[in-house]
Parts: sequence; structure tokens; C-alpha cells
Amino acid sequence: MKKALYLGLALLAASASAQSTKTIKINGYGGTDQTLVNDLINRFVKPQLAKEGVTVVYQPLQGDYNKALTTLLAANTAGDVMYLPAETLDGFVATGKILPLNGLVSTAPFIKSLNTAFTRNGKLYAIAKDFNTLTLVYNKDLFDEAGVAYPNNNDTWSSLANKLRQVKQKLGSDYYGLCLQPNWDRFGAFAFATGWPQFGPGGKTNLADPRFAEAFGWYTSLAKDRVGVQPSQLSTDWGGGCLKTGRVAAAIEGGWIVNFLRDNAPNLKFGTALLPKNDKTGKRGNFLYTVGWAINSGTKNKAAALKVLNILTSPQVQQYVLEQGLAIPSRTSLVNSAYFQKPEAGAQNAKLVFQGADDGYVRAFTFGPKGPDWAKPINEALAAVLSGQKSAAEALKKAQADMTTFQSR
Repeated sequence: MKKALYLGLALLAASASAQSTKTIKINGYGGTDQTLVNDLINRFVKPQLAKEGVTVVYQPLQGDYNKALTTLLAANTAGDVMYLPAETLDGFVATGKILPLNGLVSTAPFIKSLNTAFTRNGKLYAIAKDFNTLTLVYNKDLFDEAGVAYPNNNDTWSSLANKLRQVKQKLGSDYYGLCLQPNWDRFGAFAFATGWPQFGPGGKTNLADPRFAEAFGWYTSLAKDRVGVQPSQLSTDWGGGCLKTGRVAAAIEGGWIVNFLRDNAPNLKFGTALLPKNDKTGKRGNFLYTVGWAINSGTKNKAAALKVLNILTSPQVQQYVLEQGLAIPSRTSLVNSAYFQKPEAGAQNAKLVFQGADDGYVRAFTFGPKGPDWAKPINEALAAVLSGQKSAAEALKKAQADMTTFQSR
């Protein structure tokens, strides 16, 4: 009789526990992120929430993340917590499926520009989980061989261009000063340095603005005397590939280049400097490449989802991620991290990527509400001038016409 009673009580307890258990589903990227986020869940989230009956599972979205997340949100089957890329923020906000976090999460500990990147009309839609900015990564051996001073944080556009030209002149025609990608995602930082706004009144983009033309002219001028080289000319498609050849003195890249160089050019001695300052404004421009943690406005477990978000953006988690060399944290307090004081090239690169978040005219990497095609006229103009097919004036005139047509659709 007692045995039957105990069994009944045990079943009741198990049933009650099952009913009280909440499952928080997280959507994010596949690839290496899958391993990383599962590691964070096991190390930090599960130990804190297990006693509260909260189970957390990571469900990565393979392939085109933005497309997949859009489909899930429309079907009301998206996760409770999710990655929210800043570059596509506007489209997701327009769906009404992202929960505003004002009053629910403290933004004070995080870098202000990152909070701004996820804010629309006064509403905060995500907390940056990490970020990257652009830096100037250079080959020390080439500067040493040419007898030219390394790039530094005080360089202006003019002084940097002089150094790059000197390297080219000293080392000869097989070598180049700077890897010039014909893309908004590198050139745009220089446009910002002039004070040029990406979107003006009515959300329109003005490529005829003299400030934009100034940046466009400086960037493309480096190709005229072959100081700059496009990645495709060296059978690669980005700055890391340019540096790997050992024939290019510098490239404009973020922290993602460190592991690439370690694995693919282990003997290359590299240094990092902040991007140069515009000669007129005295400011440098930069992009914030960032992804935030957001919450599904339709979640049935908002309180538990908020706890998960807070843990994933906690000091402990960000310190761990930083020390693994995986990403740059978004908390301002980590500027004093011992990691940034290490002399290794990778740690110094990370330090300058971190500093780049609030130095000068820093803007989120975004295409606006109409999506990635916004950058197409600019990319085509850069490619036309860097390859010598058009003058800067001709290319900008066509780019503005194409931009006007695109934004009028």
C-alpha cells in the first residue's frame, strides 16, 4: 500500500515539474556560432536557470539567416530569443515581431553607439552581443624593408597615403600600398569621416554631396598610380587574401582577419592602427558590424526570455568570449580587460577594434529599409573607377541617378 502511495506521489511530482518547465528556444547562425552558443548555454545559462525550471535550446538557422528568420516570424514559429543583425534591423522592426526592450533591460553598461545601432524612433530592439569595427592592418616586414614608418593612430588621409606611396616606390611594381575593395562595406567608413550622412531628409541618399565626392575621390585616387590594388587583381576577394600574398602593405579589415592570418600566413608580422582621420574634419569614420540579442514579441515566456538575454550579455559571458579570441564584447567596462594589454598582435588588434566603436563618426553597417541593393550603385561606381573604366565624376553622376531610381520604387 505504502509503495503504491509513494509511486503515486512521485508521478504527481514529476507531472507537476513537467508542467512548470519552460523551454526557451534561441535562433541564431549556424557554422561556428552553433558550437559557441551551445557552449555559452551549457556554461552560463543552464546553471542559472535550471532551478527555475527553464530549459534552453539553440536552434541555428542554416543558409540565409534573414530569410529564414523572416519566414519563422511570419509563421509565429520563431524562437523566443534570437540574433538580430543591425544591417537588417529596419525590415524586422517593420514586422512588429520584435519586442522593444525599453524599461526591460538596462542599456547603461553597453557602448552607446551600439545601443544607437539597435534603436529606432526611441525604441531599443536588441542588445549587442558583440561587434566589430574596421582597422588598418599592415605588414610590418614590408614597411621595414621600405624604410617607411608604420601607420599609426595619428595618421590622416594625407599622411597615410604618403606612407603607402613611399612603400610602393621603394619596393617596386610587384608591391602595393593598400588593398582597395570596390565595396561600400569598406569605403563607407571614409565617407562617414567627412561628416556625410548616409540618409538625409526623407530617408534619401545624396551621392552628389561634396563630402561624399571627397571620400570617393581620395579612395579611388590610390588606384591611379597603382598604390592601391583590388583583391581580384591578386586572385583573391578580400583584404586578408591581399595581405596573405605578402605583396600588399595594408588592408582595411576588422578583427576577423586575425585568425585568418594566423592560420594562412603564420610568418607574416602584422600590426594594427586605427583608420586615418579626414584632413578637414579631423575625424575618422567607421562602421559598427554588430548582431544583437532580441526577443520575439510573441513569446509566451517573456520573463524567462529576458533572463536568458541578460545572462548572454552578462560581464561573465562577454569576458569569456573575449578571452577565447572569438569576438569583441559590447560592455564599456571591458575596455580595462587585461586581454587588451597583451602585446600579441591579435590582442592589440582587438583593442583597436574596441576603441573604434566610439572614435569619430561611427555608424551601424546598414542598408536602410530597402535592403542590401541600396549599396549597388556605390559598388558599381567604385568598381568602374578603380578599374579605369570611368572617371570619378562620371561614375558618381550615374550612381546618383541609379540611387534616385532605386529609392523611388
